[in-house]
Amino acid sequence: MGRCPNHKNSKKKGYSHKTALRAKFMKKGDDLIHAELRLDDRKPLPVDEDLPGMGQYYCLHCDRYFASASIRDDHFKTKLHKKRMKLMKGTAPHSQLDAELAAGMGRPDNGPKLRESSSAIPVAMESF
Repeated sequence: MGRCPNHKNSKKKGYSHKTALRAKFMKKGDDLIHAELRLDDRKPLPVDEDLPGMGQYYCLHCDRYFASASIRDDHFKTKLHKKRMKLMKGTAPHSQLDAELAAGMGRPDNGPKLRESSSAIPVAMESF
């Protein structure tokens, strides 16, 4: 009754649901990463002692820091990184305007105007 939930399976000791979710939600959004990739002005990364590899080995597409250049280069070969690169090369992922248009809150796109001015119709009607 008072046993630990993983007393039979010690493989799950390192897993924490809370830390996995925190890591997921602490990442930058796809729209922010896409905007950073479109900028031409890239600055060198500042040295930060709290990050792995002093913050010098960074993958912009995946928003991850690595301990060394060799580990980062191995990451560039992974399937996850290749999927992220393909996603970021396409159109912009999601924006606030897209969300508003999908919810029906933005202005509707009714196509081009068929008539230039609406005052031309009553003038023609008065001549009869």
